Amino acid sequence: VQLQASGGGLVQAGTSIRVSCVASGRTYTNSAIGWFRQVLGKEREFVASISRDGTITTYGASVKGRATIFRDKVKNTVDLQIYGLKPEDTAVYYCAARETHDSGRIFQTKYDYSYWGQGTQVTVSS
Repeated sequence: VQLQASGGGLVQAGTSIRVSCVASGRTYTNSAIGWFRQVLGKEREFVASISRDGTITTYGASVKGRATIFRDKVKNTVDLQIYGLKPEDTAVYYCAARETHDSGRIFQTKYDYSYWGQGTQVTVSS
């Protein structure tokens, strides 16, 4: 299983960023995908998740209303776009996969996920 997150960087508050998670073919097809973020010394926080079939999404309270998670089936990616960035969005963003037979199921805790990518740093300057 391979997951790789990319797209992080240094951005200004108020702008948007799109981070991308590429998964190997079988993982992409058979898994629900989640995005989490972590600041050094703090717990890993749920950001968003999307079902295996892409029809169901959910968002963490900290980004709800200003984030979109979606599947790009051509690229085999799950992308997360966050709008109206705030300095408190600064974190390492991780994507994770959970294989499931239920195409419409989503998972919201870090304990639900079996596979993790290496993370991409997002830094929001004020």
